[in-house]
Amino acid sequence: MVFLVHLQVQLAEGSLKGTISSEKNAIREASYSVSGILSSSNLSSTSRYENLQELLDGDKQYTVYKFNISSCTYIDGSGGIREVDLDDIEAAKADPLSPYSTSLIDGINRSEARRRALIFFCITYLKRNAKDAYVLSIDRKGFDVLGKVLGPVMNDGSRQYQWKEFRFMFKEEAQDIEKFCQQLVNMEEEALKSVSSFSGL
Repeated sequence: MVFLVHLQVQLAEGSLKGTISSEKNAIREASYSVSGILSSSNLSSTSRYENLQELLDGDKQYTVYKFNISSCTYIDGSGGIREVDLDDIEAAKADPLSPYSTSLIDGINRSEARRRALIFFCITYLKRNAKDAYVLSIDRKGFDVLGKVLGPVMNDGSRQYQWKEFRFMFKEEAQDIEKFCQQLVNMEEEALKSVSSFSGL
């Protein structure tokens, strides 16, 4: 029994080391578009591989749990409770960008130039006058932005800025960090050209 537990610990450590190595290599070998975004991020506190490395190097004791789902339900829009097919859950895969999402979001939001590009996205793609913007989340299909945009006209004829969430979709799914950053940079260039031509710059 002790041998079996020790073997399971070694397997867990090996899996963690493999994950750390894979993610470090992906960042180390990243193109200019990726490194340009990540360079603005506080990688030591946002990268998943750094956190996993601390887990391996630390002297604290941890308990590893295996989560087996026996049933799962959700509440739909009308308040009805529905059963989820467990085969669908087992077939679902994690988003390929999830290991890097925190670093990418932090890198974009810390960069003044990229925050300005988010404002241009709201103007170009949504025709919304934005004053500020932040990325909320990213995935292989696109990203969510919290934009400070002009609200509706008030009774006195004035308009106030308010925070609103927007979704931007990619033309093609980004199956890795390279494709995500490449499509983001392409959108930035498109939006900048559009805003420049509109303003006559």
